[in-house]
Amino acid sequence: MLLRYFAKKMCQMKYSINCRGRLVDLHSPKIMGIINITPDSFFERSRFFTLDEILRQTEKMLTEGATFLDLGGHSTRPGASPVDEAEELRRVVPAVEAIMARFPEALISIDTFRASVAQASVEAGASLINDVSGGILDDQMFETVAKLKDVPYVLMHSRGTPETMQQMTQYNDLRMDILDDLQRKVAQLRAYQQRDIIIDLGFGFAKTIAQNYELLNHLADFEVLGLPMLVGVSRKSMIWRGLSIHPSEALNGTTALNTVALLNGAHILRVHEVKEAVEVTKLVAMLQEK
Repeated sequence: MLLRYFAKKMCQMKYSINCRGRLVDLHSPKIMGIINITPDSFFERSRFFTLDEILRQTEKMLTEGATFLDLGGHSTRPGASPVDEAEELRRVVPAVEAIMARFPEALISIDTFRASVAQASVEAGASLINDVSGGILDDQMFETVAKLKDVPYVLMHSRGTPETMQQMTQYNDLRMDILDDLQRKVAQLRAYQQRDIIIDLGFGFAKTIAQNYELLNHLADFEVLGLPMLVGVSRKSMIWRGLSIHPSEALNGTTALNTVALLNGAHILRVHEVKEAVEVTKLVAMLQEK
């Protein structure tokens, strides 16, 4: 009850983030489109290999209304095989450079847990760092990102590695344990003088399906952190396993859960399909006006 009391108060706050000198107002929810530069991401239609493919998808997502593009060169799905640093850099940096050359106003987020990849990507033109490990896989990440000028950091809750995370789903109290972990890491980031932090509860990362739904249902509890929240449930197993379908059939379920996320206070939706997510934000905004 205490969490919900403070969450109600915090929901009145308006957030904005500074992306390398460009202020992005999060009072109206924004969409982050997923572009995976990997051969093994769980949803095959999100995989792009050549610069031409990446640029075509970038244009499509920007045209459909994406505010951010999230590029990843290392799959972090449960059970994913590791990719070495050199290969991740080879995949990501040329893509960032190509996108910035063609679309200089694009806001690129880099999905990585490596500080070196984060720094090289920002030097190539990226504007955000999306760390699925919450700093646990590279102890240089917090300090590195904080030294980068005006680069927001997405702090995601997770445990272990992609190979081990699904064996680490035991919590004393799911929401309080995650809140404690995030509070501690936010304090560490603030100590490094990191200004803009975005919270991601890490749906599918060291959580069971039931735990994912508990977190989504109680998303507003985490407003006590006083930080904007990113929600990434697009086509994840909490949808397709629950419905006994394939990830390729999970768009309808994704739309349903994105609606719940927005009603519970999400500020950014990370998605594979931008057009449908933009439509959801517009409809929810109309609903909340009444």
